[in-house]
Amino acid sequence: MRATTTRSAPRPLLALTAADLMISPVVTIPEGTSLREAARLLHRSGISGAPVVDQEGKCIGVLSSNDFVTWAGTEGLAISFLAPWGEMIDIEDSPDTEIRHYMTAQPVTVAFTTPIGELAQKMVDAHIHRVLVVAEQGRPCGIVTSTDVLAALARAARKASRKSDK
Repeated sequence: MRATTTRSAPRPLLALTAADLMISPVVTIPEGTSLREAARLLHRSGISGAPVVDQEGKCIGVLSSNDFVTWAGTEGLAISFLAPWGEMIDIEDSPDTEIRHYMTAQPVTVAFTTPIGELAQKMVDAHIHRVLVVAEQGRPCGIVTSTDVLAALARAARKASRKSDK
């Protein structure tokens, strides 16, 4: 289940912002969710990561496949979770411990107006594949993934190619 991407009228690549690229609504994980249930939620949603929110809906972290891989490596167990590179990890052996013990705290967040170049640089600098678009109250309202940035680049390249063919 892939959420829709918010897109406005076609604009030049470097004029695009987080608001143009973000996927919304965002699947979120309540902070009290067990690791096993969080893995199931990500799997059912067809995504590899999601923001973790507190009771007020404020983003307090992010849980991604990298967090599962890190946990599996430190605990020496496998959890049935499909990592981005295709490795299957076994969920049923995962503990019922709350995800706040495994999530990445202080996720990279951006405003609606953040330009595409800055989005890409934040991902590169932090070695991550998603940034969270948050409102003033810190509530996640969208997510921009590295795939969204690459798709915008591909669209711009196709458009430029069509113009040069004329």
